[in-house]
Amino acid sequence: MQQDELEQVPPVRLDKWLWAARFFKTRALAKEAVVGGKVHLNGLRAKPARDVRPGDRLQITRGPERFEIRITGLSERRGSAKTAVTLYEESQDSIARRARDREEKALRRRVAPVPPAKRPDKRSRRRIIRFTREQGE
Repeated sequence: MQQDELEQVPPVRLDKWLWAARFFKTRALAKEAVVGGKVHLNGLRAKPARDVRPGDRLQITRGPERFEIRITGLSERRGSAKTAVTLYEESQDSIARRARDREEKALRRRVAPVPPAKRPDKRSRRRIIRFTREQGE
């Protein structure tokens, strides 16, 4: 967008934009994330009512995921997921980091021991106790 076009587009509140871009399910959750310091606008903490414009950069932390995006469009209304994707552009570093984190999490899940499906019954408990006593000797 050119400078003239940027001035004609009315700004949108940060919490509304996050909700419209489908980063959070509700505006209340978006507001809570902004107030909690999970969203940074152009490298600085922001308030939920802060206006955003195309070209602004956001760092969004949502659970274990971290997004680094640049705003390309504005919307006050929540639309389809296809429409929401057009409102921002995610950096290549951010995409690669999130993919790497997903792979690491999948590997950890495969290596981690699987907890039993149910509690041991009386007979099994006695076997466990007997086994642990033998190991201690």
